[in-house]
Amino acid sequence: MHDPLYGEDPEPAERVPAGPLYVPVRPGPSGCAARMFRTALGERTAVAFTGEARLTATLGAAQPWIRLGEPALRALVEPLGVTTLTLDPSLSAPATAARPARCATPAGCAAPAAGPAVAVGPCPPSQPLRRDVRTS
Repeated sequence: MHDPLYGEDPEPAERVPAGPLYVPVRPGPSGCAARMFRTALGERTAVAFTGEARLTATLGAAQPWIRLGEPALRALVEPLGVTTLTLDPSLSAPATAARPARCATPAGCAAPAAGPAVAVGPCPPSQPLRRDVRTS
């Protein structure tokens, strides 16, 4: 049976938890922190994916992640003032070229410096998820 829709409300009448989600994180000195994103209007949003393949297709294979249920993710980001959860977003901007085809000077074409290695896959259990209290 389908949930009824009310007027201009595009969502079902009852919210149903999405189940275990793949949540993108970033490593930090105290463990992993959930990544916050911005909507097209600039509002902060938590982002989660319903499958590892969807996360990888959108954010790349090098993006670390953890598994959380929807209620746990909402509880994690609520103290940060984030009330929006975006499931399975797709990027709207096309990928940029790694390097321009022609450079004015050889120094402008230098290869980028190698960054620190980033773990791929789930956040190691020895590093607990922490709340990110920075506002930007």
